[in-house]
Amino acid sequence: MLNPSSLQSWLRVTPKGLYCEPGDFFIDPRSPVPRAVVTHGHGDHARPGNDHVLATKETLAIMRQRFADDAGAPQPLPYGGAIALGDVSVKLVPAGHILGSAQAVIDYRGERVVVSGDYKRRVDPTCPPFEPQPCDVFITEATFGLPVFRHPPDTGEIDKLMHSLQLFPDRAHLVGVYALGKCQRVIALLRRQGYEQPIYMHGALFGLCQLYERFGVALGPLLPVLDVPKEELRGKIVLAPPSAANEPWARHLPDPLVAQASGWMRVRQRAKQRGVELPLVISDHADWTELTATIEDVKPGELWVTHGAEEALIHQAGKMGIRARALSLSGFEDEE
Repeated sequence: MLNPSSLQSWLRVTPKGLYCEPGDFFIDPRSPVPRAVVTHGHGDHARPGNDHVLATKETLAIMRQRFADDAGAPQPLPYGGAIALGDVSVKLVPAGHILGSAQAVIDYRGERVVVSGDYKRRVDPTCPPFEPQPCDVFITEATFGLPVFRHPPDTGEIDKLMHSLQLFPDRAHLVGVYALGKCQRVIALLRRQGYEQPIYMHGALFGLCQLYERFGVALGPLLPVLDVPKEELRGKIVLAPPSAANEPWARHLPDPLVAQASGWMRVRQRAKQRGVELPLVISDHADWTELTATIEDVKPGELWVTHGAEEALIHQAGKMGIRARALSLSGFEDEE
């Protein structure tokens, strides 16, 4: 039987983040600490300056690429492997979010806590799928934790992009993607649906694409957009950070049709504010259906919600007979 007061005596929220006292480590700390367990490489979870970092080898490689000598002393742990930190056992299992993303499974004196980090449940060709872990406490995000957020199938969104290429063969299709995870996933989805042509890219995206390929994720031919004559980009797909559409860089593109791949493209007003003509609802976070299905799969004694639409998910957990509370951790951002 879960004892909340006992659990909260050894795992608690501090100004630096979630702290496990008997193991003397922080999970995804918001500022430098002596020992960090990092769930994945996005900048709101993986930060520079920690002395020691335990993570998957992929996450450690992402941190090295982004932070160089400030990435911390690495301690790689493969999926499924367990390690003792003090009196605590820590295991990493796939989270299905991006390359190297992991859930931290923490066992201490008969109690199990799973810190999910960020996750999704649908198939992603660029990373292993989420693996549910039964536990006493499941710590979840709620980025899209409202019933209105029900992401459509990825294949349909890629079909929209392919159809637009046929409708507007004289326009370059400028697709806004986040550099880590979304960029590589969109490329892999295009390849899976038969798009074999070169994909043109903003220079800021190449480094992480090369890292993905070093870890065995095939992305096909990728070319820097600035090396190509403007007229040759008509009817081509160009990937760039979302902000690039409003920069002088975009003048190199012939009559660009602006698209963006994000779960937030479900909100029409967001797409309109960003000048997005072709919103593509492709998210690397769980939607409402996936969040609630995960709670059912994991069957936790208690649910803790780190950030996002906390109140709605807590209310839903209560209807499912599960105690829930908001951690309200600062420093974690939404998909933007």
